[in-house]
Amino acid sequence: MTRVLVVDDDRSIRRSLEKFLTGEGLDVITAGDGPEAMRVAPGADVILLDLGLPGADGFEVLTQVRATPHPPPVIVVTARDDMQSTVKAIQLGAYEYLVKPIDIDRLRLVVRRAAESRDAERTLGQFVARESETFQVGNIIGKSAPIREVYKQIGAVSTSKASVLMLGESGTGKELVAKAIHYASADRDKPFVAINCTAFAPGVLESELFGHVKGAFTGAIGDKVGRFELAGTGTLFLDEIGELPLDLQAKLLRVVQERTFERVGDGRPVPLRARLIAATHRDLAGMVERGEFREDLYYRLRVVEMRLPPLRDRPEDVPLLVEGLLTKINRELHKHVRAVAPDTMAALARYPWPGNVRELENALTRAVVLSQGEVLEARHLPMLQNLQVSGPTTSSSPAAPAPRASTESDLLPLREMERRHVERVLTSVGWNKRKACAVLEISRPTLDRKIDDFGLVRPAGRSTDEDDS
Repeated sequence: MTRVLVVDDDRSIRRSLEKFLTGEGLDVITAGDGPEAMRVAPGADVILLDLGLPGADGFEVLTQVRATPHPPPVIVVTARDDMQSTVKAIQLGAYEYLVKPIDIDRLRLVVRRAAESRDAERTLGQFVARESETFQVGNIIGKSAPIREVYKQIGAVSTSKASVLMLGESGTGKELVAKAIHYASADRDKPFVAINCTAFAPGVLESELFGHVKGAFTGAIGDKVGRFELAGTGTLFLDEIGELPLDLQAKLLRVVQERTFERVGDGRPVPLRARLIAATHRDLAGMVERGEFREDLYYRLRVVEMRLPPLRDRPEDVPLLVEGLLTKINRELHKHVRAVAPDTMAALARYPWPGNVRELENALTRAVVLSQGEVLEARHLPMLQNLQVSGPTTSSSPAAPAPRASTESDLLPLREMERRHVERVLTSVGWNKRKACAVLEISRPTLDRKIDDFGLVRPAGRSTDEDDS
């Protein structure tokens, strides 16, 4: 019988999981702190591990467990749904990362899969968290399910040199994710070199990629080091690989296969030591079928395939993105826009954003430039005008003068703005207080106090379990 170790400092959670897993026909043991977990872990086939533990936190437990011969799969079950924790857990060898409140069907599937692959558990490697401030993986903002999957992939991919093919619409942050992979890897101190395959004419692109020697062609007045060589043992990011001409595709295939390249005009081989990450917004599989992209190169590049979600598929991340982008834009433009009107924020979340995060950043930059106050309104964001009129959350008449709406919003007392914001967040997460605390970045007692102070009332029909989870 499969033995599952449940590690959580919350007794009620331990008991609930024990009851559920026992009902699934599993033998269950429990631990309430880090030291006890490490003591009993050798007898477990699968471990469900919380991160916030007394005595020794979950990362310490995970590190010790994964360092043992033939370690059991460790499924992290935690309230932390931030990127850094996800990436670190996956890097340290976590089998899966589940966020509370737990989806029981998902848990059942993951535990069964982990038990079946007990002896096949792959080691993802153990890396300490990066201390460098050069690039923060937290620059990728979001807590939605699609973006959490990206965090997991970053953690897994960053532990190897396998080539990565990154697919996603324009503006979804492919280069940002590529940087996250690089800076979360053991080669974080090595170069990250990027090149956009559409930025150069075909003849120039070959020289940019591979370099050239003096006299290789007209205008080659000296030796040039190419991007492949500049990357060293770091990462080479080939953006818009779908635009690469067929003749260069053949040359790139040879480089990927043989792990060597030649400078233009020089027959001496140079070893390729860098990791390759290629990205495109195009349908490469369709291009292969039409003969526009080499099939052999396609499969060489997609050892690991990552698909980045468009912004329209993660609307719950829009408020977090807006907050982060406004901080960046204010700093760059020396402005002081502090907030977005509630109706405007709701419209931003409903807008489909065909240009994804890049379009959102450009729209906010324009709005900040045009804004004279500290609160952004829909009038600063032209793409929202029709959406604001027809959207279900708008509260103003189409004929209402924009300046009056702006003045009234700007003159709202700070307490009223805070009350509306807290109420909007609670509504957006279905009055799940744990999620609301995460969005607002406040503690549970603070949230309860604000709910009482503002006289907010939970809508009828919300269960206590959902509210308190």
